[in-house]
Amino acid sequence: MKPTEEVLQDLTQPSNVSVHSDDALVGKVTAVIAADDKKRKENVLEPLRRKPALVPILPTELPRHLEVTLWNVLHTLARATALSWRGAGRGLAEHWGALKYTQALAGGRGSFLGLTDEGHRIADHYKSLQSGELGVGFALTLAEHMLGSRFPDHSVTIVPADTALRAGWALNSRDKGEKVKYRYRPQYFAEVWRPGEPPLVIPLACKGNHSDSATSADQLASASAHAEAVHIGAWNETPGLLFSTQLPTDGGTMTVHALQAPGSGGRLSPAEGREANLNAPPLQANVMPHIHPPAEGLMAPEPVRGCHVQPKDYAWFQEALAHTTAAGLMAFTGSGHATARHLTDRQGRKRFTGLEHAASMSIQDAAHTLFGNEYVGTDHVFRLNGPRAEAFSGVDKEVFRLLAKGDVEEYRALVHVSRGVRPSLAFDKNWGGPVSVHADGSVFALRLLPGQNEEPCACSPR
Repeated sequence: MKPTEEVLQDLTQPSNVSVHSDDALVGKVTAVIAADDKKRKENVLEPLRRKPALVPILPTELPRHLEVTLWNVLHTLARATALSWRGAGRGLAEHWGALKYTQALAGGRGSFLGLTDEGHRIADHYKSLQSGELGVGFALTLAEHMLGSRFPDHSVTIVPADTALRAGWALNSRDKGEKVKYRYRPQYFAEVWRPGEPPLVIPLACKGNHSDSATSADQLASASAHAEAVHIGAWNETPGLLFSTQLPTDGGTMTVHALQAPGSGGRLSPAEGREANLNAPPLQANVMPHIHPPAEGLMAPEPVRGCHVQPKDYAWFQEALAHTTAAGLMAFTGSGHATARHLTDRQGRKRFTGLEHAASMSIQDAAHTLFGNEYVGTDHVFRLNGPRAEAFSGVDKEVFRLLAKGDVEEYRALVHVSRGVRPSLAFDKNWGGPVSVHADGSVFALRLLPGQNEEPCACSPR
């Protein structure tokens, strides 16, 4: 087992990830879809509705060997799960689950990431959990890279889809309102935006497995149905990104299989009334479930199951996305009330009330100066190979101040203008461990608590 300090150093070392996206992959996924449709027909079941077309992602936008660092991937995973409702932290520690993967993968400059002995041990007991969560981390890391290449003058924000959709739809039995009654949904949205322009919103479906490329083809076929379940604008015109991360346990190369669904939709252009006011309080809407196909002559086809963001709802949905992003960022700092102010009741506002963060007052719960900037947030202490380690998650002090008082417009202006200089990742000697800063102002840092000796005491009792 590596010394803990070496583990921390490794978290900032770049490694390669293999990316598979070509016509052959499209053919495999298409064959899986055809076989599934045939089987459903034989069993008198309705075929799943999927994206009408899938195409590869160009190597210029997503290189086939992409260099990543594990600590950045874990930062991305942690931010993505801050509002996930999956942990037992009652809404204030969902993201710490990313830390269990600090030793699950290893690589190095010029080599590919792969499972370590620790990763194999996790897979033995929590196979689907590990592949699913790491699949999210790598998929979102690659999606941000790809969209950043395609839209270099824009910011890219990842938004948890279920939380955002709950601002308008009842998704399951615990939600009040008319239920969507459809279990297929994208896991995330990518919002591509810049101040003063309508954003582009792209559904993302992220999966992972510890098996083989055939399993990834199956997962991409399923992901196509998940991405299709939300329409933004015209019928069948919402673009989508599909990912399946293959983490083989037999020592093979870790590979992210990726496809895209082209479309001219997804743009929340102002229409039919007001423009978005991102500083307005979050609004709980009650949008009717179902997606509405276009009329055929004088006949209006029956609606299909899913969520449809129509032009009259564009301003509201843009506000919902912005508030959900703000809520996730505040949850990442551990601030209960600052999170709650950006959520509706159905989105989970009550989970965050009653738990206050000292940084919204004059006394900070946790604050550190990293790379010369002040950050406020919260910390978590756990054992890493025996020694106790401290993890810190937070945001830029000014970002926190803006979002704690509800100024989403100014926050977005600040992070957009800083997008080219803020992202950084390094082993910070002053801090004592890896530090990752993202364009949204969030920071994720890890270090050993001082005064510890990794070597156990060999003294004999007297």
